[in-house]
Amino acid sequence: MGFILSPVDTVSTIDPEDFKKNYLKARRPIVIKGLTENWAAREKWTTDYLKKIAGHLEVPLYDNSKSDPSKPINSAAAHMLFGDYLDLIKSEPTELRIFFFNIFKHVPELLKDIELPKDLMSGFLESMPAMFFGGSNSVTFLHYDIDLPHLFHTHFGGRKHVILFENKWKRRLYCIPNATYALEDYDVLNPDTKRFPALDGVEGQQVFLEHGDTLFMPTGYWHWMKYLGGSFSLSLRAWDASILRKVESLYNLTTKGGIDSILKMILKAPYAKYRERLAIKWAEKALANNEPK
Repeated sequence: MGFILSPVDTVSTIDPEDFKKNYLKARRPIVIKGLTENWAAREKWTTDYLKKIAGHLEVPLYDNSKSDPSKPINSAAAHMLFGDYLDLIKSEPTELRIFFFNIFKHVPELLKDIELPKDLMSGFLESMPAMFFGGSNSVTFLHYDIDLPHLFHTHFGGRKHVILFENKWKRRLYCIPNATYALEDYDVLNPDTKRFPALDGVEGQQVFLEHGDTLFMPTGYWHWMKYLGGSFSLSLRAWDASILRKVESLYNLTTKGGIDSILKMILKAPYAKYRERLAIKWAEKALANNEPK
């Protein structure tokens, strides 16, 4: 059977009170297609425009390969001039992608082209807008963001397939211990439930984002993304109002970020194999106990 995926709620616009009650407080995702209607970026931001203003920058690139146990998570596979990379994703399929690129530090005038949706919620991290770029073969592995923000993820220039899971399913997703990502040995689009039986029946949601669409992803949501053509996205991050959530964020950053990276570099492959075995053990136990309940 595999995953049980339902569509993400999608609206053109939404009343702030409706959003706060039914999505922010309820921690449910939603796509708001008209959130960017008044943004200059909606029409202005093209690969040609971004190449013109920032093509000289060198950027790290990431691929779809399984992470190296001897390196910290999100280690770059290569480097390239931003302009050359934009030409690449326009001209041919590639799995190379740009991850968490704060282009605004280099070209701050781009901030004038967007508007933070402060009518929907407060707590935006105004110093941390980030952009993500990918070719038609690039995939973002299944994970949740380590600092546990709410995310407003707007897509530009093409389509992107997104699959989401609530954090309560993390054991069944074969979450790696001391980390915020899953075992990378199964295909999220077509999971082998004979090899990974805990995935069978896991409930999630999916959506195909189009140009200008904004996906609200609540704190802690697992997400997997595939670019269906050379395109890019902008993520705006905001803190949850809960003090407990902020404490959990700090814990993740210190334990699942710093300490885990050090252990990976010291212990390398044996540590990676140990964690993978433990992820499988935890997943099988969660399945046997019919979790989450």
